[in-house]
Amino acid sequence: MNNKKLTHTQSEALLKVLKNRFEKNISRHKGLIWDKIQAKLEKNPEKLWSLHKMEETEGEPDIVSYDKKNDEYIFFDCSPESPKRRSLCYDYPAWEARKANKPESNVIDTASEMGIELLNEEQYRQLQELGKFDLKTSSWIKTPATIRELGGAIFCDRRYNTVFTYHNGADSYYAARGFRGFLKV
Repeated sequence: MNNKKLTHTQSEALLKVLKNRFEKNISRHKGLIWDKIQAKLEKNPEKLWSLHKMEETEGEPDIVSYDKKNDEYIFFDCSPESPKRRSLCYDYPAWEARKANKPESNVIDTASEMGIELLNEEQYRQLQELGKFDLKTSSWIKTPATIRELGGAIFCDRRYNTVFTYHNGADSYYAARGFRGFLKV
């Protein structure tokens, strides 16, 4: 049974990693103060658990914005390449429809189990404003229902110094395609 809570030692270790990343990449979150963020994380152990899952899969979560209206810090997967949650088709219906060579799981269920959401296209482009990501990999992003209903799903990457959005059958999966998520704390 998973209670979605870290041990004290795990929490302290993760907070140290997040603080170091925060300080190293201050341009992603100018004007924000780590002590306030840490206090909020300590009050939300289930969110800290989700960040741990992001970190565990090499997503390198970091704060990319602050929503003043809702008093929420927004964390994105900021790893240079798509996190190590790859070779997944888009969602359960796509997984179920595969007749052979089913992947281990799917993006939507994996994100849900981690307590995070997929970046949408706007968020993915926002991430790309902060650096150069997915130069060798690609990442599934939240697919509009109108595309998904027709059997497709979308993903993005950065090539030729340009961010591209592509489509694929939702049941496809590749070793170099994972997904990027976000978490509001």
